[in-house]
Amino acid sequence: MLVVPSLDLIIVRNGSNLFDSSKGEGFWAGIERFLFNPVMDAVAGPPYPPSDMIKKIAWAPADEIIRKASGSDNWPITWADDDNQYTAYGDGWGFEPKTKEKLSLGIAKITGLPPNFKGVNIRTKTGERLGQGAKGAKASGMLMLDGVLYMLVRNTGNSQLAWSTDHGKSWMWSGWKFETSFGAPTFLNFGRNYAGATDQFVYIYSDDSDSAYEPVDRFVMARAAKNEIRNRGSYKFFKGLDEQGGPVWTKNIRQRGAVFVNPDNCYRSQVSYNRGLKRYLWCQVLPASRHLQGTRFQGGFGIYDAPQPWGPWTTVYYTQDWDVGPGETSSFPTKWISGDGKTCYLLFSGDDCFSVRKAELTVTD
Repeated sequence: MLVVPSLDLIIVRNGSNLFDSSKGEGFWAGIERFLFNPVMDAVAGPPYPPSDMIKKIAWAPADEIIRKASGSDNWPITWADDDNQYTAYGDGWGFEPKTKEKLSLGIAKITGLPPNFKGVNIRTKTGERLGQGAKGAKASGMLMLDGVLYMLVRNTGNSQLAWSTDHGKSWMWSGWKFETSFGAPTFLNFGRNYAGATDQFVYIYSDDSDSAYEPVDRFVMARAAKNEIRNRGSYKFFKGLDEQGGPVWTKNIRQRGAVFVNPDNCYRSQVSYNRGLKRYLWCQVLPASRHLQGTRFQGGFGIYDAPQPWGPWTTVYYTQDWDVGPGETSSFPTKWISGDGKTCYLLFSGDDCFSVRKAELTVTD
């Protein structure tokens, strides 16, 4: 028996159920898994109440996770007009056959459905970048809109927009940057070639920081008309909600407000629309990790849902310690969401790979 007086908690060990000896775990591994991790989840719990629609996520067993492109991470992704998906990797060599030179930014195409999908590197002189860590430009958002592939790139002081009209083979870069906040911006993704979008805007989310490497207290949001995405002057920034709960927008980036708050835990994220459930799903990695190499190999994350791009947000899933490393980014690619919205595949950079895990969602009737 183990008693934790300050928490009025009693844990009773029942035989060897406290640990899994088949995995080489000992008693203290069981203590960590079944006592300390749940306690941490309870003490440092999710920042928003439970979802009233999505009641549970059942993950496929860890040994069914599909991992490809070892040694590469990031993986923002979008569903294109040609029915393929396009993504970008960072600090790596991409899919087999790998590039000879390690890239800070590389482009790839994903064909097919899990478990039989395939990744192919797209070599591009105008899109690829070199440099390790914060010294190299890296993609944080991908979006296909009207046959044009858009990419948000961080580590460029602060972030920059690029676009390709030939499915990633060549790129043009904006002459402007987000120089205030938006250090790790990402797009909200809808269906194939932006089909199913609920209005005429493109939405961008980011940690409210000039850096992609420092967790902060809140996320911020911007939007632009679909036909004005390349024009910096067309962007408006979320300021807050009015008395009726509607969004208030401002052209002054210094008047931006929080679209999501979680003190010291707002970091990297991706957002996608689940058409079957009519909910926006926001995957956010928690920055804390006990592993020397960070969340790629150990850590937690949260998944939140909302009826509108600006909220109100509720919690679908939250853990400080997933059973595998959640990586530094994660998302639900919209092509891999079933028509009823109940079966999804999480793409994440765990183990420094293109990692894919099936998820079954339990929803209210």
